[in-house]
Amino acid sequence: MADALIPLCASTDLHDGGDAVPFDVVFGGQTCRAFAVRYQSHPHAYLNRCAHVAMEMDYQPNRFFDDTGRWLLCATHGAAYQPDTGACAGGPCRGGLVKIGLTERDGVVHWHTAYNLQPVEF
Repeated sequence: MADALIPLCASTDLHDGGDAVPFDVVFGGQTCRAFAVRYQSHPHAYLNRCAHVAMEMDYQPNRFFDDTGRWLLCATHGAAYQPDTGACAGGPCRGGLVKIGLTERDGVVHWHTAYNLQPVEF
């Protein structure tokens, strides 16, 4: 399957250190929750799976940033991840988050279907 761009949200829906925009993808044959955030003016997206144990990370719906807006946190294990790379920054991590490519243009954020990701068909 060739890489495709799927519209995700308006650029204005993502604010530095703010709430995430959730979306569903098929990864490894399973439907998985994913999320997009904005950090230092750039959008980033990841599977909503902690690298320590494959559990969703948000402590409240669509809340991933710590109080400072500097780290993405796993609410269950306290693992901290760098928002721009998904790399483990501390806590019980086993690697980093699975990154999903994003493109932002003309006021819209799009996600890439590369890396065996597919949109969920409803």
